Amino acid sequence: MISVERREGFSLKISRVLRESVSHKLDVYLFVPGELGLNTEVMSENAFYHSAIHVKRTYFSDRIHLPLVLSRLARRGSLGSEQYRLSLSLYAYQYVAALERSSRELHDDKRDSERSDAQDASVEKLARIDELIELALDILKRLRRTKPEEESLLKYYQNIDNYLSWFTEQRLLSLVAHLSRDRHYREIKHRLLDICAAESEYREAQEYNSQRVTRDPTRMSNKMRLLRRLIEYPVTLKDKSQELGGGEQKAVKGLATAVVMVFVTLTLLQARQTLGDVTALFVLVLAVIYALREVFKDDLRNTLWRLLRKGRPKWRRQYYDAHSNQLVGRQLEWFDYQRYAKLDEAIKAARKRSITQREEVVLHYGSHSRMSPTRFLSGYEQTRETLVIDLSVLSRLMDKSSHHVYRHKDGQVVRETVEKRHLINLVTREVQGDGEPVIQRWKVVISRSKIVDIEAVDTPKPAASGAQR
Repeated sequence: MISVERREGFSLKISRVLRESVSHKLDVYLFVPGELGLNTEVMSENAFYHSAIHVKRTYFSDRIHLPLVLSRLARRGSLGSEQYRLSLSLYAYQYVAALERSSRELHDDKRDSERSDAQDASVEKLARIDELIELALDILKRLRRTKPEEESLLKYYQNIDNYLSWFTEQRLLSLVAHLSRDRHYREIKHRLLDICAAESEYREAQEYNSQRVTRDPTRMSNKMRLLRRLIEYPVTLKDKSQELGGGEQKAVKGLATAVVMVFVTLTLLQARQTLGDVTALFVLVLAVIYALREVFKDDLRNTLWRLLRKGRPKWRRQYYDAHSNQLVGRQLEWFDYQRYAKLDEAIKAARKRSITQREEVVLHYGSHSRMSPTRFLSGYEQTRETLVIDLSVLSRLMDKSSHHVYRHKDGQVVRETVEKRHLINLVTREVQGDGEPVIQRWKVVISRSKIVDIEAVDTPKPAASGAQR
């Protein structure tokens, strides 16, 4: 299954786990309101792909303690320092990803205000927070029991322990800031603050950060961002992207030029035979022929290129293991503007488009990958793909103006300023191996300043899957 989250600004984070199957297909459709005026003239397909679409893959394992086991082997001398760094980074990265997802779900949980039994909702949320706290403390405790003694391994451990302590504190403080002021949450807030204070004292006791860094939030944030990159580097597959069709484009250009020159030559011979000697009329006809050549040569070339590349991948991405530099997988990618009438019936059914959305612009990103689990790091047969789509280009097309809404409240008329928002529908289709397509849909509410909300929508179960690429 695919999960969709919002990140800072206008970024949509689409995540999925690629399991043991070696073949994976993904289609992402963005249904953009036509009133924004998005088209290939405003943002070409190549420009959108390179500026707004970012793909990253990391190792993933359901056995969350496997990296910790490997790190213990490294500590005992059974594995080298590079293997220790990789194993510990895997453990930290999976913890960070899980804590981010869990805390964000608690932030976005609106059931307290929506349900009539608000007290039951509060009890349920308190139980989820308790579970989050226990898991976080248990994972940190397990990590700190594996502190190495060798100097070559100690620096990796200290960097990761420093970041995880700070990151845990930040996520818990953020959770406190978002919790309701209701009395039901008073005790849990005190507990969260006590844990944050303990983590801060722990980092100070370990002398992980200097006093100058600790006192300056900017320097602390920049240092932790660097540590985050150091953690992610060994667990992230290196990728190399290549645009396809370079040789074909040259062949099409040559073919178009040859066809036009044949037409021009035949026309010149016919004109010379008809008009005879070189005259002013012959020169005029010659000028017209060459003008037509310049006009139709580019049109013919573009037409042939579109016909040749229609439905074919535009980019190839190759993935390499960061530790061994072995090629572990390949991926073909598409990105194009599509017409609603040309979409598969399964995608149309998931969209449930009505008359009011007839002018929607459909953006399509597709990928088809084949991975080689036998070349993965020992013990890992899965990867986690993160697709980030930057929608800031759409925000620039939105109207800056706001309007007022009047409401009757407590016997008075209240005027409120309201910003204009737009609804973007996101539909995904995922196929792993020979399995059935899984289609999901989300509603993305976006304003000129940020992504306001993301809501998952139930999709109908089609009787038969749509045509696959």
